[in-house]
Amino acid sequence: MQINPSNPIIVQGDGKVLLETRHPDFEKARDFLARFAELQSSPDLLHTYKITALSLWNAASAGMTRDAIVETLRGLSKFDIPEDVLRQIEDTISRYGLVQLLPHPEPEQWIRVGFGTGYVEKLVKKTSAGKDLLKADGRRHFKIEAGMRGIFKQRLLLENWPVEDIAGFLPGDPLAMKLRETTLGRKPFAPRHYQEEAVERWYAAGAPAGGHGVVVLPCGAGKTIVAMTAMATVQQKTLILCNNQSAVNQWIRELLDKTTLTEKEVGAYTGKTKQIKPVTVATYQVLTWRRSRNADFEHLHLFRDENWGLLIYDEVHLLPAPVFGATAELQGRRRLGLTATLIREDGREGDVFSLVGPNRYDLPWQILEKQGFVAEAKCHEVRVPFSRPRREEYEAASAMKQFRLASENPAKIDVVESLVERHEGDNILIIGTYLGQLIELSRELDAPLITGKTPHSERDRLFARFRSGALKKLVVSKVANFAIDLPDANVAIQVSGSFGSRQEEAQRLGRILRPKEKDAFFYTVVTADTKEQEFAIKRQLFLTEQGYRYYIEDRAAK
Repeated sequence: MQINPSNPIIVQGDGKVLLETRHPDFEKARDFLARFAELQSSPDLLHTYKITALSLWNAASAGMTRDAIVETLRGLSKFDIPEDVLRQIEDTISRYGLVQLLPHPEPEQWIRVGFGTGYVEKLVKKTSAGKDLLKADGRRHFKIEAGMRGIFKQRLLLENWPVEDIAGFLPGDPLAMKLRETTLGRKPFAPRHYQEEAVERWYAAGAPAGGHGVVVLPCGAGKTIVAMTAMATVQQKTLILCNNQSAVNQWIRELLDKTTLTEKEVGAYTGKTKQIKPVTVATYQVLTWRRSRNADFEHLHLFRDENWGLLIYDEVHLLPAPVFGATAELQGRRRLGLTATLIREDGREGDVFSLVGPNRYDLPWQILEKQGFVAEAKCHEVRVPFSRPRREEYEAASAMKQFRLASENPAKIDVVESLVERHEGDNILIIGTYLGQLIELSRELDAPLITGKTPHSERDRLFARFRSGALKKLVVSKVANFAIDLPDANVAIQVSGSFGSRQEEAQRLGRILRPKEKDAFFYTVVTADTKEQEFAIKRQLFLTEQGYRYYIEDRAAK
């Protein structure tokens, strides 16, 4: 039996991996585990990871082998790896690539299905997907209808058969474009080395195995530039999907500033404007709009009516169900997903894997921080007590009401004011969820408020003032979670959030990660000893996995 008590890892029989945070090899072990396991909890001294089927399949798609995982695990473990875990790694990783989608002579009608062995073929034919979708092609092979390509992958993944899709892509309409060497503002411009590497991994030199998948980079690391580099590589008509009107405006500004595309070639497809051009930027909201719950989605035809060569999904972890459905139909088009975290709170990460593609490139946040590409951030959790009457109201309330009472604790107002005073002269975002709380903060701080009801022209005016330095404080609702370009923001104060949403925590931190001369500070203000504090721990999991540490501040109520 191997015993190395000086090593940092213990692998348990249930697939959980315990990692000592104070060990000299902590960072090395953390970066290794993040490639094939999911962080589950992160107390100060011991982090817990879980080896899952999906995390192993993503690792396999990135080229990690069973031997590479096992040998490195053994080199970092205190004890032998349990046999059950070795078997789990072997069985799970070996499944990737045993079912393949391959080119067919009639690609617009059929996709060929290949099997690693006759035994695998027999097992897959017994699944519901096999019974419903597989058809014999008369030459001892099997095929599926081209329109069922996504559904086949989606359903087989539920049966623990990850499909390797190397069937290739239909050509979209050509689009001649390239990246500029200088922006319109005459600033030198070139993609960073990791942005080019991300596209190289995704595109795979045009091989059938490339051209679909997800790139995971921190907010502020330039995912938009990754997308533009992919567009310049593919050179085909492109549909870009993003979260809101502000994001659409930002995408269009960036495309016109950093590529040779002109205003005649770039259009917006939103609630206000319906332009379809060689590059079209649309919102998820307009694509999923319908007149009633039972009515059709009137704008999903945008996917099917044009000969797109590339689909780009910004904030891919937010894909709504109807867009998943449309994506399932469009597997013959290249697809690029962009996100800071693949975590979905609804557990549908498997659909992203099946329908957009595997995780092709994932660079730890702290590596980019050390290289100066994202700002170093100091994270603080500020715990505020209830007043006695509020505590009594909290104890008598239902669980749902308790979370809201804790989130809207009036004692937070004084704490936020003191933090704003502490950072006088900095560029401060105060971010929250509940409108009444935000209105009060806006009044007390004498700072403008942006919510979902703020007209887009007013949002753009306030964001422009903030970017120019004319405005130093801005109170924002959840609309600030995504795709807002405020490069000089260096302080974010989060006063309320969406329960235990880890991706929201990551997105909000991302508002202050653009490199700048000032230090970056991220504060989460929570009510002590409440459900809000419990959810705050869950929210912090993703950032802890990235190497961030939260400093705890306890405040006495005034």
